[in-house]
Amino acid sequence: MTEDNAVEVAYHMKRYSDFDLLRIARAVGQQYEHEITGFLVNVHIHRLSAVGVVFGHVRQGPHGRFADGHLIQTSDILAVKKEGKFWVITTMNSVYVVATFRRDGGRRSLRDFCRLVGNRFPNTDLIH
Repeated sequence: MTEDNAVEVAYHMKRYSDFDLLRIARAVGQQYEHEITGFLVNVHIHRLSAVGVVFGHVRQGPHGRFADGHLIQTSDILAVKKEGKFWVITTMNSVYVVATFRRDGGRRSLRDFCRLVGNRFPNTDLIH
């Protein structure tokens, strides 16, 4: 007698709040000084890079690289600047717009980063 083996897979999908989606829509609709590589939500600055969920990345790969909804860690941040209502993060090869920060310390991580780098990057505007 054979016994059927069953595997239960729990599929978890992150649902973004209406606030996240509204902020992405507003960020996409704004004009920026430089060409934007992608838009980030739930951002937290970790060491010298930004970690967040990307949307609208211009270099989405055929195998899901940089696809909407994927978590990414940017290369080292070279500059942070407020443009209109949004923070713009410039890295070695990319320019990202922060649509939302992570609720538990995202903005604080940006303030800490700005304090850490101080005047090393002339384009970095400190936040208050």
